[in-house]
Amino acid sequence: MDLRRLPPLRSLEAFVRVARLGSAKAAASELALSPSALSRRIGALEEFMGKKLFRRQNQILTLNDDGESLFKTVAPALEGLAEAVHDHMDDSRNIRLRLGVLPLFASQRLFPHLPELRRMYPLLHIDTVTTGHSENFLGDTLDAAIILAKQVDPALHSVRLDHNFVYAITSTELASTLGDTPEADLLSKQTFLIHADMPESFESWKEALGLAGLTPAAIDHFDSGPLMLEAAAQGLGIAILHDDHLSRSHDARLAQLYDVKVESPYSYWFVCKPRALETRAVRLFHNWLVKTEI
Repeated sequence: MDLRRLPPLRSLEAFVRVARLGSAKAAASELALSPSALSRRIGALEEFMGKKLFRRQNQILTLNDDGESLFKTVAPALEGLAEAVHDHMDDSRNIRLRLGVLPLFASQRLFPHLPELRRMYPLLHIDTVTTGHSENFLGDTLDAAIILAKQVDPALHSVRLDHNFVYAITSTELASTLGDTPEADLLSKQTFLIHADMPESFESWKEALGLAGLTPAAIDHFDSGPLMLEAAAQGLGIAILHDDHLSRSHDARLAQLYDVKVESPYSYWFVCKPRALETRAVRLFHNWLVKTEI
């Protein structure tokens, strides 16, 4: 068989790592190389290709047009090669992912789809941790996380999973009592339930209703979405959550307070350290998640 000559795999790996991280220094650190060794690998690839792949300015490397074109072609091919090698390894052990995820996202959106993931990858198992601010534990006790945030640390690999609206959710009885039109006097006598990861949602909701100065009788704070929904269903207050939190609950005891849509400052994100994508568990879960509507 006449195979075309290929560049050194290590040079391709260095190229993809620099392109993904946007930093030669970070790429050298992750590859456990000196900056000069990384530079030699990039130089060897450019010599093989017969063209420059990066713009160089003040020791900063950024992809040029040829580099962008090569990256779009080579990165998926390298991932496919790594996957093919793993698939042919004599390894019947379970593949384990340590995933941080908020309880409401897990119960409403993730778990209903996990049987599909298990059918696709029977050896992939997930250790689930529901601690808040999971991004702080990445690379330590967690491999990846699904978080609720306004924005994500640019040093992390991230995928935005949705866009949301803020809803005021309460019991059907309380919703009936408060009526269809917001009244500051009535609302000022209520208790509002606020999630620790969504502190600005209440302010956004008040401003959208023209009630920026509203001061409720009390604000109760929660770190659990399911508990907030249950508290609202029991008539303990008005929960400020997302529209899909209500629709996915399928709880006839709950109702949206007022027919108003308020864009949420927060979204769900998948996050991990860039290097974590090289591990099979993270890569399999990441690729499945971005292709699955959950």
